[in-house]
Amino acid sequence: MGKNRKSKRQLVRDEKRAKKRGRDVADDEERSSKRQRHDDDGDHQQPQETNALYTLDPNADFIPFDDDEPPKDGPTHRDRGGNFEREFFGMLADEEQEYFRHADELLELNDFPSPEDRHIFLQSVYREARGKELKLASSQSCSRLMERLILLSNAKQKKSLFGAFAGHFMTLVTHRFAGHCCEKLFLLSAPVVTQELSGEADQDVEMEDADGEEPDEATEAMKTSMEDLFMLTLDELEEHLSFLLSDRYGSHAIRVLLVVLSGRPLNQVGTKSLLQGKNKEYITVEGAAAMNSELNSQARTVPSSFSTAIQKIIGDSTTTLDATALRVLAKHPTGNPTLQLLLELELSLSAKSKKTAEPKKETGDKGAEEEASGVSLLERLVPDAPASFGDEKSQACEFVNSMLYDPIGSRLLETLIIHCPGKIFKGLLANIFGPRIQSLLRNDIASYPAIKVLNRLSKEDLADAVQKSLPEIPSFVEKGRFNVIKTFFERCSVRGATPELGSLLQALTTACGGNWKHLVPKLCLLNEPEPEPESKEKKFQPADAKNKAALLSHGSQVASTLLTIPGQTSKAIQNSLLSLSPEQILRLASAAPTATILTKAFAAPPQVPHFHKLLVAAMLPSIYELAISQHGNAIVNAIIAAPSKGDGMAVVPFHLKENIMAQLERHENDLRGTWLGRNVWRTWRGDLWCHRRHDWVRWAKETNPEGEQIAAMPKLKAGEEEKRGKGVMKKGRVEVGGEERVDEDSVMYVEPEPESEHEVEVEDEEPEKKVKKERKEKKEKKEKEKKEKKEKKASKGDDEEQVKEKKKKKKKEKETGEAEVAA
Repeated sequence: MGKNRKSKRQLVRDEKRAKKRGRDVADDEERSSKRQRHDDDGDHQQPQETNALYTLDPNADFIPFDDDEPPKDGPTHRDRGGNFEREFFGMLADEEQEYFRHADELLELNDFPSPEDRHIFLQSVYREARGKELKLASSQSCSRLMERLILLSNAKQKKSLFGAFAGHFMTLVTHRFAGHCCEKLFLLSAPVVTQELSGEADQDVEMEDADGEEPDEATEAMKTSMEDLFMLTLDELEEHLSFLLSDRYGSHAIRVLLVVLSGRPLNQVGTKSLLQGKNKEYITVEGAAAMNSELNSQARTVPSSFSTAIQKIIGDSTTTLDATALRVLAKHPTGNPTLQLLLELELSLSAKSKKTAEPKKETGDKGAEEEASGVSLLERLVPDAPASFGDEKSQACEFVNSMLYDPIGSRLLETLIIHCPGKIFKGLLANIFGPRIQSLLRNDIASYPAIKVLNRLSKEDLADAVQKSLPEIPSFVEKGRFNVIKTFFERCSVRGATPELGSLLQALTTACGGNWKHLVPKLCLLNEPEPEPESKEKKFQPADAKNKAALLSHGSQVASTLLTIPGQTSKAIQNSLLSLSPEQILRLASAAPTATILTKAFAAPPQVPHFHKLLVAAMLPSIYELAISQHGNAIVNAIIAAPSKGDGMAVVPFHLKENIMAQLERHENDLRGTWLGRNVWRTWRGDLWCHRRHDWVRWAKETNPEGEQIAAMPKLKAGEEEKRGKGVMKKGRVEVGGEERVDEDSVMYVEPEPESEHEVEVEDEEPEKKVKKERKEKKEKKEKEKKEKKEKKASKGDDEEQVKEKKKKKKKEKETGEAEVAA
């Protein structure tokens, strides 16, 4: 950016300021004229506006509460029900929009020669965006650039953005585009709080300013800790918390702030579903996600002021709500997720607060008594629980019954069941869920809270629920309540309720046709016609197709769950898989939810003899179709990962792997033409198979257990072992005229070879150890033989000397005898 660029920018700024002044004057005139018209028509329009603004509509974008009562003088103009003045930050000039749009494209492509060039480019974008942060955030075309800049910002740059947004957060969080920028700023600034607490804050990188000094707000924010910046933001939003609970855009920012204050991991699936919708655009920059993934996947350490802030938010946003307003908010599509998060955080903090409140009460602390006497959100939802659950006309019982069958309110009830204390759960079970658990599980909506109840039941209560629900298993299968069946099997396996597992399997088999072979076809809808492939012209899926997809997903989960439970349940699914035709197996492997059944089947230990061998043999005719399919290629890759030998594990014989590799070799060119095919060819080491077959064989046997990779000594069969122990009669054979005949005279008896104890023990050992032991034994035998020879020689030498001495003695005795006789 040279001198001409600077002077031109200065001219553009002057023109922009002049236009802004003219717009401000025009806006003031228009506002004054609107106020005059409003005052003139206020008499006859006042009751209509009051009814329209302050009636409780569950489907409205905003629900007014007690702190938003209409003024005595008459209603004033509010934007979407808010009692604050919405700000307009102006618009970017055409040249500025073009520059920022081009910068956004470059950051998205991330095509920079070096990291230094990217850093220089970012610094220039930061300089150009200084003073225009509010316009960028509220711009439809440039708000994505602001989110990418936040992703790439360091701690000081994030603090400067807090300073630029300070005083305008209420307008920003309720804006359609700026709200996303605020959420991104809150989420990515959360790890900075933890770093500052541990003393690892980033202090090396500083913002460079070539055009002038930093604004006062930015310099003050950069000197402030991130904890204080969050607290200042909460102070700014404090007056409007009840409005933000049900605001279409502001409720998301409140949820993000609550998650940041609680210290929960930011990458959890449950956290993501609370913070954003399914269709939210995911904006990222290459390399930025890896920098933040480590901190976002862990539970963060937060200061004590954050816990106090959460309790204050819960109190300020719900103290003014009565029972009617709470029910309306619980059934509101935007307010319900926020209320879920508030209830969950309150119940998680209640245990800690009780522990700290007890010692203070003993010492007579008045502050602790006041805190303990405050009414919590749980007590507002179900007052006087659990005693009030016994009265059907009580407010708590009416609240639970009204939420049970509501598609939105039942989600709040699920959160209540999961996190409520044991006393309240026992009251819910004894008075509401326990007596009618089977009828609740039949219902499409009430089954989800009932499933959460099953997850908390003890072994005895679970057995009672199973016995009550056994007659309803056929209706569960008919209505597609496969998630209920899956929960029953999972919880019985976890609690060790083996008799209930058997009765559930018998009831499920009867409902599916009375034979194990019908389980997988019924659960995976294989008997129904295959759905048509989706065309590009269809933008929306019909309701029937969505229901079928959900049924297929839930049925596949049931089959996968049964495979993971050892015993008869896994054996039943394995038998059902073996009874499928090759066409049905190909259909199973071609869909995303059902393909997981086959992948888990290769990981499960066999309950049926040669299960994996028979399953692979059934897949052989369609192995090429599986290799090039989106979901079947993972199954083909799982086959080569399975060992060829072993006990109690998934085993695929080596000759079947060779047959599969031979089929893949015939379609080598077709496989190389697709990405999925290349993946399979690379996983199976196709090039090694073609050029160095012996190396491929060695590689393919590396998956075998240690000791099975080398060919073992051949073992005798049972009949041969008996013959070996008894001896064998062999007959001689004589060729007579070209024919081989048995010579009866040459019959000979062969003595059985002596079988040592060592040979019997070594049969089950590994081949390498056998060879080593044999060598040691040979050495020991040789050494023993040498020692024996030496001892024999030594003994022979001693014997000869003794004989000579005896002979000499005898001679002497004879000579002495003869001399005596002669004398």
